[in-house]
Amino acid sequence: MKFISWNVNGLRAIVKKDFTKTFQELAADFFCIQETKMQAGQLDLQLPGYHQYFDYAERKGYAGTAIFTKHEPLSVQYGIQSPEFDHEGRAITLEYPNFYLVTSYVPNSGAKLKRLDFRLAWDQAFQHYLAQLDQQKPVILCGDLNVAHQEIDLKNPQSNHHNAGFTDEERQSFTTFLNQGFVDTFRHFYPDKTDIYSWWSYRFHARDRNAGWRIDYFITSQRLTPDLTDAKILTDVFGSDHCPVELLTEPL
Repeated sequence: MKFISWNVNGLRAIVKKDFTKTFQELAADFFCIQETKMQAGQLDLQLPGYHQYFDYAERKGYAGTAIFTKHEPLSVQYGIQSPEFDHEGRAITLEYPNFYLVTSYVPNSGAKLKRLDFRLAWDQAFQHYLAQLDQQKPVILCGDLNVAHQEIDLKNPQSNHHNAGFTDEERQSFTTFLNQGFVDTFRHFYPDKTDIYSWWSYRFHARDRNAGWRIDYFITSQRLTPDLTDAKILTDVFGSDHCPVELLTEPL
């Protein structure tokens, strides 16, 4: 099975580029989107053969997530069952017989870390939510998780220390999450791989220089590890300041 996750930085904008062509070429079973930046009724996206699910932010043109899937789920849940966090369109959960699929656009801590406390509170609530799912059946989590976990996950760790996405607090929170029984699938297959990233600033020709961050992930419950076949970062796919990430598995 093929899973794709992509922060598109505006779904309406990327549809005007080559999104539909890329979508068809990738031919995923599950195609997860973050940062749709839209409300219901603002886009009529024709994707034959796919069920479409959207979680919209209350604030217009902000955040938002979506999942397009060939496989109709048993149930769909929007948000993380926490009123404090469920107004920004940041998570969708699809239930299948043998697993849950969750896509998320994790809050950014922002300039001068003005949202760091909000972000860490989100992490705690989100990890609790995922742990509850994991008690029922294995979880596949994907999305823009807005953290570079280790120094090898960004080009310039020293100069970015204490910046949003690479604070000690965010990194420790991510470590705590993995230690609860979850696997960073890319590092499972490529534990020492360097210089491969999923996001580059639009400033200073960062993508041309490959001065990026790996902040987009597929995370799975540890007990799914025998079913994983590969994890990829599709750095040759353009259209956003992020590139897609991919997970390949045996049939689940």
